[in-house]
Amino acid sequence: MKVYKSNEIKNVSLIGGKGSGKTTLAESILFECGVVNRRGKVTDGNTVCDYFPVEKEYGYSVFSTLLYAERAGKKINFIDCPGMDDFAGNVVTALNVTDAALMLVDGQYGVEVGTQNQYRTVSGLNKPLIMAINKLEAEKSDFDNVLSQLKEAFGNKVVPIQFPVTSGTGFNSIVDLLTMKQYTYGPDGGKATVSDIDASAADKAEELKAELMEAAAGSDDALMEKFFEEMELNEEETMEGLLKGIASCSIIPVICVSGEKNMGVDRMLEVLANIVPSPCDMPGIPNTEGEEVKPDANGPVSLFFFKTTIEPHIGEVSYFKVMSGTLKVGTDLNNANRGSKERIAQINVVCGQNKQTVDEVHAGDIAATVKLKDVRRGNTLNDKGCENMFDYIEYPAPKYQRAIKPLNESEIEKLGSLLNRMHEEDPTWLIEQSKELKQTIISGQGEFHLRTLKWRLENNEKLMVEYIEPKIPYRETITKAARADYRHKKQSGGSGQFGEVHLIVEPFREGDPDPDVYRFGNQEFKMNIKDKQEIPMDWGGMLVIYNCIVGGAIDARFIPAIVKGIKDRMEQGPLTGSYARDVRVCIYDGKMHPVDSNEISFVLAARHAFSEAFKAANPKVLEPVYDVEILLPSDAMGGVQSDLQGRRGIMMDMSSSNGLERIKAKIPLKEMASYSTALSSISGGRASFSMKFASYELVPADVQEKLLKAYEEANNED
Repeated sequence: MKVYKSNEIKNVSLIGGKGSGKTTLAESILFECGVVNRRGKVTDGNTVCDYFPVEKEYGYSVFSTLLYAERAGKKINFIDCPGMDDFAGNVVTALNVTDAALMLVDGQYGVEVGTQNQYRTVSGLNKPLIMAINKLEAEKSDFDNVLSQLKEAFGNKVVPIQFPVTSGTGFNSIVDLLTMKQYTYGPDGGKATVSDIDASAADKAEELKAELMEAAAGSDDALMEKFFEEMELNEEETMEGLLKGIASCSIIPVICVSGEKNMGVDRMLEVLANIVPSPCDMPGIPNTEGEEVKPDANGPVSLFFFKTTIEPHIGEVSYFKVMSGTLKVGTDLNNANRGSKERIAQINVVCGQNKQTVDEVHAGDIAATVKLKDVRRGNTLNDKGCENMFDYIEYPAPKYQRAIKPLNESEIEKLGSLLNRMHEEDPTWLIEQSKELKQTIISGQGEFHLRTLKWRLENNEKLMVEYIEPKIPYRETITKAARADYRHKKQSGGSGQFGEVHLIVEPFREGDPDPDVYRFGNQEFKMNIKDKQEIPMDWGGMLVIYNCIVGGAIDARFIPAIVKGIKDRMEQGPLTGSYARDVRVCIYDGKMHPVDSNEISFVLAARHAFSEAFKAANPKVLEPVYDVEILLPSDAMGGVQSDLQGRRGIMMDMSSSNGLERIKAKIPLKEMASYSTALSSISGGRASFSMKFASYELVPADVQEKLLKAYEEANNED
């Protein structure tokens, strides 16, 4: 394979909703470029891209796959991404290391929820986008209708540069507006016969060509002036404006293709080779110091490792982008993250499971290597004297959680090791050893996402596990002021234990003035504040403690012990054993013994006094509530709204966006346990959602009663 310079490299993410045909198109790309001599099929489980056992088992892509094509003197690196929302982390990674996206849109169904979600990701990263209407050979395919949907959803920057003479079962030819030629394919696709445009399509070609010229002119002031004067641009000017518009994201060109029939693939590759910006045309990537690193092949070598996989018969494969410099086999580099040294003994260009060794790769290129000693996903390797580090990929928040445990308790350490390794392969699998819940919590993007992890553990690693619904991290707080005192006294020969603490508790509210006087019945307690501690709790909320002791009733040296006792009790609230939060405590009196008082005495006295006061302060249970945003087709609105009501959801806003409905609601985490599955069922898999922690709110009285009863029963069993 020839060595490609930075300006000869094009990096493209191949994205699109589930079932849009990305993997099938990838097979046609590889076949067209001679990388494979026979196209595989997803249904037969023999594609180059879906080669992991779990992908063959389920029949859909789970991991993103690197492949390349050589066309028109350019190397096009594609990263074929899964279409399911559950594997959105792969799309995010791919878009961050490529310079443009090719989004497939199903010619039968047009703009779907997956299309909208991925468009938001692309536009959020400000990446150039090309859209390809695929499956034009399908019976229900309608190019004009889909183009209309795209314009409605994404605006007039959507501009066709190709159109089919006929879409549907008769599809076999494409009119290309860049060359103003017609490309006609035989029954097996492949190389097109190029001819003049048929008379039946000539008027449409002229109309769309004028639209393309106007869009191209809009990307450059000089071109716009010329267009207004002459009402046309020549081919060179049109291409110039188109390239500028694509690079600035002001034009989204639309092309035509049938991955299944291998029609339009040859011309698509030529178009991509010419219109996709090279790494040299894109802004540099900022390192962690905020310095922009340009893809300079003559600069110091700097590699960013964005993905690791464990592959059969190979072991760990590490994928990287050359951020700067020219990497050659045998180069020694420093790991900026881990302080270790690595030698690059092998460089591979990759087509799925097929790998070809090369001697060097230039800045902007994407490749892989094997058997590194100490490199993890997200690490940067540099030449001596170069200190780049990159950490610019932000992953979506999780939407689905389960607690996991091995069926054989003796394998719990093995499970932890495997989960950490899988997180390296997919950073959207989040693993938490929850001290609070006493569970291992796996968070991901949806049920299928976690189901895939379980399948791999059980089938690849032979470790049987089970998922259970995770416990909810409830909180406890108080709603009024209360006082209590407690004397801890113990005598068992020799030195004893003695400590007495009097305190008042009340709710903490941001901005409230410091306490002055409390009244309980006919008693008045005036606070003389000597010291104030504001303690943010690790689990959220505040603990504020006032030392109001006068007259030396308790030595200052015992105050830290009292604070410790209170903090200890905050870790296990008296109602449900959950963490307590947002409490103010005034320590106003007490007693000590000149011999028997010690720290442990005051820790225990404070614990008991705080617990009694807490119980008397009308305590309540709080539950985590999330902001949930749902994107759905209008015909699913009724079912989704009804389901939300059953989940104690509160509707906050409803709106329409680009042909779809958007619902914003607040929903307790307890009610979100299986929401991704329910939403998929209600909408036929056409809706998606995101969720973000909002706040802790009081649970309804009936829910609190159930929680208290369950906690009491659990303690009785113990």
